[in-house]
Amino acid sequence: MNTSKALDLEAIIDQGGVTGLQIAIFLLCGLIAMIDGFDTQAIAFVAPQIISEWNVEPAAFGRVFGAGLLGGLVGALVLGAAGDRFGRKTTMLCAVLVFAVASLLTPFAESIGELTALRFVTGIGLGGALPAFISLTSEYAPKRLRSSLVGMMFCGFPLGAVVGGVASAALIPAFGWKGVFFAGGALPLLILPIFLVVSPESVRYLALRGDRDAIARILNRMNARGRWNGEIGFCSGVSRLPVSGLFRSGRAPTTLLLWISFFLSLLLTYFLINWIPIVARGYGFDIEQAVFAVSMLNFGAVAGCIVLGRLSDRYGAPVVIGAGYLAGALAIGAIGFVGWSPRLLYTAAFVAGALSIGAQMCTVALCAVYYDTSLRATGIGWAMGVGRIGAIVGPVLGGVLLGSGVTSGMLFLVAGATSAGAAVAVLLLGRFMRRQGHRKEDGRTDFHADGPSGSDFSSLASMTTLD
Repeated sequence: MNTSKALDLEAIIDQGGVTGLQIAIFLLCGLIAMIDGFDTQAIAFVAPQIISEWNVEPAAFGRVFGAGLLGGLVGALVLGAAGDRFGRKTTMLCAVLVFAVASLLTPFAESIGELTALRFVTGIGLGGALPAFISLTSEYAPKRLRSSLVGMMFCGFPLGAVVGGVASAALIPAFGWKGVFFAGGALPLLILPIFLVVSPESVRYLALRGDRDAIARILNRMNARGRWNGEIGFCSGVSRLPVSGLFRSGRAPTTLLLWISFFLSLLLTYFLINWIPIVARGYGFDIEQAVFAVSMLNFGAVAGCIVLGRLSDRYGAPVVIGAGYLAGALAIGAIGFVGWSPRLLYTAAFVAGALSIGAQMCTVALCAVYYDTSLRATGIGWAMGVGRIGAIVGPVLGGVLLGSGVTSGMLFLVAGATSAGAAVAVLLLGRFMRRQGHRKEDGRTDFHADGPSGSDFSSLASMTTLD
């Protein structure tokens, strides 16, 4: 890039390399995503031990799982919209503080009712953090790397569950189930001061507000102040659109299909996360083996997100994501028939995670790219919020089916069917995108017929080029 030429803010962000400040932002967002993933799934790791210690029926945990996810729904909708009004950084700091404190209070619960209430509050913070750190990553990423960077950052979520599963397998025998929540609450409190000092507010959000002084300070930290011509390049001062903006300018079909795919994919994700450990225990596995099965599911999701993202470069995001969901349906269905063998269970869980949950993570990146800055946090928040409805239905549905005497084989066939449904929704989404051709975002063409352009899922090798 010709550094002697003065550029507007849009060009500096979209055409430039990745600076040290941007890398720090991506890493911190990824770290918060890891902690979010750990705390979201912590209840699944400890559920078998609490069931045994409190002498309650497994089906009773359906409402505990559901309460946390209901809180996530509330947090995603309310704090997602707050992110477009008050800023990504401020909203994320508040959300992380909420789930950290609630996690630290969880070990003091003495009944299913108290545990349910605390998981609801924890879920508000966990759900509210997601739109903020996804938006912040997206808005500091160059255009050519945006989807790849969002996908890579969001790998922190299942990676946090993997680390959490391994840590829980060690913590539970040594300190009991309470140690998992003490760790889950302490870690975000250690990260918050670092994030507060290091990460600035979203530069694109500041551009919408027309805050040139704040933008200049950020560009100084990016060593790009001298190349700025003073022009923002975005639609500064535009009004923040209400939720109805998600259905304007031809967005209605794609918004609805995104919601359907999120609903179905999060239904199956949380179904698997919450019920695999309990079903594994029913097969006679010990707690470490049960938790490891979920860890393999999440480790597969990390690997799958990377592979599916790269394949999207060549074949188009909707086609690859849809194929991932379809193939994942078969692996999910197999989980219910291989529980007699730990190795087969681990393998089926890994493949299911790589295909279905990996596809779900690529759908998150697709959503972040689709909406423009004035709607991004709201769009992501509502998509994740609708998805959380599915996430609530999944664990509760599992409890109802188990309580009615359904076999584990049929249980996972139901989950597999939801993955196939998500595939249909994403493939239809691709058709609408092809009809749409392209749409304008932030006053520019930023979205292409087959979803994100090939360059959006391109290799991360160019990240080594620094401004």
